[in-house]
Amino acid sequence: MKRALALLTALALTLLLATACGGAPEKSDAADFTKLPQSENVQSNAQGGDYRAMWFSYLEWSGLNTADEASFTQGVAAVMQNCKALGLNTIIVQVRPFGDAIYPSKYFPWSHLLTGTQGQAPSYDPLAIFVQQAHEQGLRIEAWINPYRVKMSEATPSQLAQENAAVAHPDWVKEAAGGLYFDPANSEVRQYICDGVEEVLRAYEVDGVQFDDYFYPVTDESFDAEEYSAQGNGMSLGDWRRSNVNALVQQVYEMVQRVEQETGRSLVFGISPQGNNDNNYNTQYSDVALWLSTPGYVDYVMPQVYWGYDFTLQSGSDRFAFENIVSEWMAMSRDAAVQLYFGLGAYRVGAGDESSTPSQEWQSGSNLARMAKTLDEKGAGGYALYRYDSLYRAGEYQALAAAECEALRQYHAQRSA
Repeated sequence: MKRALALLTALALTLLLATACGGAPEKSDAADFTKLPQSENVQSNAQGGDYRAMWFSYLEWSGLNTADEASFTQGVAAVMQNCKALGLNTIIVQVRPFGDAIYPSKYFPWSHLLTGTQGQAPSYDPLAIFVQQAHEQGLRIEAWINPYRVKMSEATPSQLAQENAAVAHPDWVKEAAGGLYFDPANSEVRQYICDGVEEVLRAYEVDGVQFDDYFYPVTDESFDAEEYSAQGNGMSLGDWRRSNVNALVQQVYEMVQRVEQETGRSLVFGISPQGNNDNNYNTQYSDVALWLSTPGYVDYVMPQVYWGYDFTLQSGSDRFAFENIVSEWMAMSRDAAVQLYFGLGAYRVGAGDESSTPSQEWQSGSNLARMAKTLDEKGAGGYALYRYDSLYRAGEYQALAAAECEALRQYHAQRSA
């Protein structure tokens, strides 16, 4: 029933909207999301940076023509123009999804996303093009890195290059959940990851680096039983694992600060964890509360709150309903130097969020703008949209995506007026 209603809504919107999300659909005055919230927090947000971002993941690469530099540049330019037109100021580009790189690196092999084969170089530098095109549109660009993941599954990527560190140093990696991951307990791994981040910061005029929510891949005690036995020093397994992740986060932060001082550039290091902080702490072994409240770990935290206003669990709990979970994060202790942003689930548009309570909010054509307004009202520092294709290559939901984009444009324009 929900799917049928979504299709009917999309058909109606198609009659109203002449173009897709990147175009200029007619404005609608049906919603009030262009009205600015009357809150003292709006001014403090502007002082904090007013972060409005788009995630461009490895999944988006299939929509780019990587055959030659001219075609690739044209595609990236269109991406940046769309983000700028939407009223965003930042793009977060995944540069290392699988222990690889979308740029020439002395540490990591070329990503298979470019040529189909890991380790095979294209005839151009994709990251240089991303940086140039972003800055030409006045956008900040952050390099998005998965620090530990080497293989998500047997097929992704299907084959590792000989120069991949997992091949050269098999003792650095562990198999888990059908994939392959760098060992968080290995100090050489931490230095390797840190060196790779520094390489990006020094070689490219990126404006920052972001880690996402992939830290420990499993809770299974056998994953690192030998290392824990040798290094645990009386800590519980959970505390020991969290200390390993904390060591990496702190090491990267200190390096980013050093590069910033040496280059005179303004750089940030942020992390986007899961929206459920219990999972972060107990299954990912990431102590996000520590990073938020204590200087020396991150410049910002951006939890992924991919649920709608009406979301409920099968148990009936509404803990993760949008306003509730945002308020939970906003209430956490936070150091004055650490910004708090929120990841919004653009991929939910049309498809819904699997709430046990029926709702049509993701078929409204304005849910993301409503969320942006709520975040302003609550004093959050900004947000990012996951992900680009969900708004610009949305398939059967393209009309809904176009409406969502127009509502966001209107809200951003009103805030800037």
